[in-house]
Amino acid sequence: MDFSSFVTSLATSFVIFIVLMLVFTWLSRKPGNEVIYYPNRIVRGLDPVEGRRKTRNPFTWIKEAAGASEADVVAAAGVDTAVYLLFLSSVLAILVLSGLILLPVLLPLAGTDHGLLQAVKNADTSGNFTRIDKLAMGNIQADKIWEEVEGYKKKLARAEVVFAESKTASKPEGTRPTNRTGFLGLIGEKVDTINYCNEKIDELILKLETEQKKTLREKQQNAALIFFSKREAAVSAAQTLHSQLVDTWVVTEAPEPRQVLWANLSKKFYERQIRQFLVYGIVFLTVVFYMIPIAFISAITTLDNLRKAAPFLKVIVDRPAIKAILQAYLPQLALILFLALLPKFLMMLSKAEGLPSESQVQRAASGKYFYFIIFNVFLGVTITGTLFTSLKSIIKHPKGIVDMLAKGLPINATFFLTYVALKFFVGYGLELSRLVPLIIFHIKKKYLCKTEAEVKEAWAPGDLGFATRVPNDMLIVTIVLCYSVIAPLIIPFGAIYFGLGWLIARNQALKVYVPSYESYGRMWPHMHARIMVALIIYQITMFGYIGLKEFYYASLILPLIAMSFVFAYICKKRFYRAFAYTSLEVVSRGNKEVHSLESVYTSYIPDSLRTQKPEDLESFEDAQSQASKSTTF
Repeated sequence: MDFSSFVTSLATSFVIFIVLMLVFTWLSRKPGNEVIYYPNRIVRGLDPVEGRRKTRNPFTWIKEAAGASEADVVAAAGVDTAVYLLFLSSVLAILVLSGLILLPVLLPLAGTDHGLLQAVKNADTSGNFTRIDKLAMGNIQADKIWEEVEGYKKKLARAEVVFAESKTASKPEGTRPTNRTGFLGLIGEKVDTINYCNEKIDELILKLETEQKKTLREKQQNAALIFFSKREAAVSAAQTLHSQLVDTWVVTEAPEPRQVLWANLSKKFYERQIRQFLVYGIVFLTVVFYMIPIAFISAITTLDNLRKAAPFLKVIVDRPAIKAILQAYLPQLALILFLALLPKFLMMLSKAEGLPSESQVQRAASGKYFYFIIFNVFLGVTITGTLFTSLKSIIKHPKGIVDMLAKGLPINATFFLTYVALKFFVGYGLELSRLVPLIIFHIKKKYLCKTEAEVKEAWAPGDLGFATRVPNDMLIVTIVLCYSVIAPLIIPFGAIYFGLGWLIARNQALKVYVPSYESYGRMWPHMHARIMVALIIYQITMFGYIGLKEFYYASLILPLIAMSFVFAYICKKRFYRAFAYTSLEVVSRGNKEVHSLESVYTSYIPDSLRTQKPEDLESFEDAQSQASKSTTF
């Protein structure tokens, strides 16, 4: 990428970000858009705008986000979000400190040498030497009957709204809605929708109650939730070895009700182990062979290959302005869009492992996604554009990967500079402006939503999405660390990425996203481990790079790598158990509020097993009477 393309990329990204920020300021004040920009406040019963429409300052949100206390964040978005914000601010502090130390030393050193220019002159092939390179050192699922009942209830509510809207002064009787009973409502007998849905609901409720009785009395599983009247007793029981054989009685702390994946709760110990091996085998194959389409995309998204594959595009792509934009954005956008297809597949695999809670699934998917993007994006782009072409060499000479990384890093410095800039300017601009959710909401509201429940479902924002957000941040950490010496200009880019990320994430946490569960910061050990991975990758690549420069003291980096492994090991041994389990110290000094044991018990009843007539179910009566007793198990 030449210098003009690089500047075009930065300028265009910055302009897009400013435009999106102004669009956010304008749209967030428009009546009717509060459900998109302030759903968190609406759900909590607060005034969504609090006089913000009167304020014309487009930067008010910055003051509100930066000025919020940690207690405000925890109250609005939970401990998990507060921990994530701590991660962003920690990385930001590291990068700011690194920039203050490295930039004054490395930029003058790189800018005053001519090694890269001389290498280009002596090379047999024409190189792409640019002014940018001159500044681089290179020089659970619900029983199906219940789902059907809920589906018919939604159809009934919608049909009643349609019927009410059809009533006019000239036609007070209105027009009763109809539908066909066959596939997708396109074939089959034509029926009155309201009568049909009422009939189906009555019919299915009888089946549901029968199935509930059968499930509660006859279909008991080999898993149970045990309730305690004292927190200390619960914590002690969860951390005690209850059986001499590991697979006989496995006990862990129960996740909160919103997290439980009921389909996985009863899976046996060895079944989970086998599932885990199978899933990680599939993940390994996915990581390796996903490089084939990535290599294909990397190949076809270069301008030269586009000209060859589609000669009719020459007239367009050869125009200077279009050429500069395509060179700046095309490979990065193609990579970002292609990677967006992966997370749902990894979430599905993580659930297939048999993990019993949503937060565990999120952490597992996040870990898979992190190693995937490190292998396929960072290493794949760094080593000759794609790791797949170098796989044979790596298999034959595993030690050679360090040298290959060292040689490949400087070549791709500009690509990653632009990649980071694109992520924070365009990515965070879209995050703040919420244009896509806004457009989708208004389309659904105008053409699809008839009931208040459907409208609420259309604007529901969901949570922060740690499974994809954290790995992408970790990729940026890895990229910035590894290029901090080779291309020190990336340090300010990384600082801007995490500074903007911290600010916008606080705004979204306070006003937009609604947490779907709370794991009380258990994502932090996961983040810490990946930061250590990024640090070790950085140290290894620097060892290889400085070694290639034949610097006599390169071997001094080796003790740092060993010390990093030792530090990671000590942290795991010293701190990990405090996140994996709740300590007796914490529960003893914690909140003294006493909850009704019966209310805790009923919160764990799945929706599909809830009944409108619990007095008819003896098993519910028995269970509730046992729960009401203040017995410590």
